[in-house]
Amino acid sequence: MQQRRRLEERGAMQRCTPGPRPQSWRSGGALTTLLLTVYTILSKVHSDRNVYPSAGVLFVHVLEREYFKGEFPPYPKPGEISNDPITFNTNLMGYPDRPGWLRYIQRTPYSDGVLYGSPTIENVGKPTIIEITAYNRRTFETARHNLIINIMSAEDFPLPYQAEFFIKNMNVEEMLASEVLGDFLGAVKNVWQPERLNAINITSALDRGGRVPLPINDMKEGVYVMVGADVPFSSCLREVENPQNQLRCSQEMEPVITCDKKFRTQFSIDWCKISLVDKTKQVSTYQDVIRGEGILPDGGEYKPPPDTLKSRDYYSDFLITLAVPSAVALVLFLILAYIMCCRREGVEKRNMQTPENLPHQTQIPQQQTAGEFRMTTFQRFEVNGIPEERKLTEAMNL
Repeated sequence: MQQRRRLEERGAMQRCTPGPRPQSWRSGGALTTLLLTVYTILSKVHSDRNVYPSAGVLFVHVLEREYFKGEFPPYPKPGEISNDPITFNTNLMGYPDRPGWLRYIQRTPYSDGVLYGSPTIENVGKPTIIEITAYNRRTFETARHNLIINIMSAEDFPLPYQAEFFIKNMNVEEMLASEVLGDFLGAVKNVWQPERLNAINITSALDRGGRVPLPINDMKEGVYVMVGADVPFSSCLREVENPQNQLRCSQEMEPVITCDKKFRTQFSIDWCKISLVDKTKQVSTYQDVIRGEGILPDGGEYKPPPDTLKSRDYYSDFLITLAVPSAVALVLFLILAYIMCCRREGVEKRNMQTPENLPHQTQIPQQQTAGEFRMTTFQRFEVNGIPEERKLTEAMNL
């Protein structure tokens, strides 16, 4: 009976012990690994963005915090709100900083970052890869994306007529917003009436040497906005160049501009700082290169320097280097020895205290002990016009 019970227990253990996995399980694990690899590759491709700005036209790219929030664990669920502080670091791939034409600004870790600038004609056709690293300041997690900027050549580059406005009541990140920039270009278009109008560049007043405003009365830093058009400047824009307005600007007074009311509702423009550039009247300093035959003129036979150079004697230089400081040191030593040994003040005083030079001496003999007398001498001197009496005592043995 006991043997039968043991056999039943052994059979139950064999049924509970897991055996080797079937072939379908192995293929399922390989499929899962393959899917994870494909997802990683697709995620990496998705992290690269391609943009196609035009040379000489303002380029603006917003680094949205919401886009990067899903990159940091724990991943938020749909509808869940996460407000972690996020900052960005941007640099050209393989270099510690961005290209010279590209700027970046982010006011606080709770606001979006903005890349902006005006691409140059030298970079046309060359992809510029910008590495964007996002930092979660709460969890210290990082995420990296690449922004591939493919600069295209623009038609009619550059636009022949360019005007730069200084807007006092705007910060650069506020002006870079598409709605605000669109409103400003619309106001300029109403004043200028061009067929083509493009924003060329935007620069903060701080980059032009401006001061940081005080945090009172909602003061702004100010921003320079350069726009370009294909038609000459309107009469309203030319009003700032007349002598009356120039005089008012020199006296730090507001000039009288008829079209200022079209900007005043939203933009406070400093008309004294407006700059009008006419590219059609600028003299080109470019000179055509005159190419020759590529053969240098005959300068004679080349004579290389000799293999053996003449040795130079440094003995005289060595003597001069040592003799001059030694002679100066010796002269100084002699002067010091003369002052210390021959010009002592005690010599003259000792000569004055000889017995024959002591005036008004009075000697009073005093007997101390048997056969010994002590002579006391009083001397009268004048020190700085004040009489002084000194007492000298001499002992004599009789």
